[in-house]
Amino acid sequence: MAITLITGAIKSGKSEFAERKALIHEKLTYIALSQSHPEDEHWQKKIKLHKSRRPSRWEVLENDDLLYIFKNVSGPLLIDSIGGFVVKNINKDDNKWKKNLLQLMKCLSEYKSDIIIVGEQVGWGLVSEYKIGNIYIERIGEVLRDITNISNDNWLTINGKAIKLDNIFCDI
Repeated sequence: MAITLITGAIKSGKSEFAERKALIHEKLTYIALSQSHPEDEHWQKKIKLHKSRRPSRWEVLENDDLLYIFKNVSGPLLIDSIGGFVVKNINKDDNKWKKNLLQLMKCLSEYKSDIIIVGEQVGWGLVSEYKIGNIYIERIGEVLRDITNISNDNWLTINGKAIKLDNIFCDI
């Protein structure tokens, strides 16, 4: 079992890179971790682009409840993206958030097959003037740091390029 984490900014190539890495698996479950938002034309264009790159042999689950998914799937996974877990838990108080985050880490650590996780890097810009924006920024940073600590393979995508972080980092 290996956990690969691929992070980056919007349009950095993280999903495409994750999909390429996942091609080694004959069978794979692609977790589209969001709601479909059929009324959002821009979102629908993004979904269409992602769908066009996926092999037909992959099973696709569109669901925003990652903890439920872990109880009901097996085999290699590609989770795109972990920000959906944060959004699902955005209105939870800090105690419930911590409980769900610990449960996620347990699910990831105990999973019996390979997992590729796409994650959004969002904390490099301005601080949001909105409370919910700051909660998202802090929680996505927390979940990415925790996943990095249990991952075997950590990547950062920038401008269509991928950097293997495991080769150039020092622990903080």
